[in-house]
Parts: sequence; C-alpha cells; structure tokens
Amino acid sequence: MRRAAVSAPSNIAEGDEYGSDKQAIRFFRVAKGSVAELLTQSIIAREVDYIIENEFHFIQEECKGISAMLAKLIDARSRTSL
Repeated sequence: MRRAAVSAPSNIAEGDEYGSDKQAIRFFRVAKGSVAELLTQSIIAREVDYIIENEFHFIQEECKGISAMLAKLIDARSRTSL
C-alpha cells in the first residue's frame, strides 16, 4: 500500500517535468493506475482486518478524489496537445 501511495505523486511529479504533454499524460495515467492499485489494496486490507472500516473509508474517498483530479488533468493536457 505504501508503494502505491508513494508511486502516484512520484509519477505526477515526473510527468510534470517532461516538456511534452504526451509524455506527461502517460505518467499521469500511470499515477491514476497507482491510485486504483491503492484502492484495491485497501479493499483487500479491510477484508482481512488489516485496517479498520473508517480508515478504509478515508482511503477510499481520497482515492476517488485524486483519481477524479487526475482524470481532469489528463483531459486538460490532452486538449492542449491537439
């Protein structure tokens, strides 16, 4: 879970450093995948009682919000690269 949680902002930062929108979008999509991975891992962690319910709900809501922001960022960068 920690690796996925660190991977998302790391890929956002890396993508933002690239000069091209195409490369940035690629890394933003990888970041979005890391968020999905974290959400999946939190579901599993909850199922095996590794985390409690309110921790799961916090992670779930954060993942949904971050994923939505990344989708908007990808869309905005896609429109500028046309």
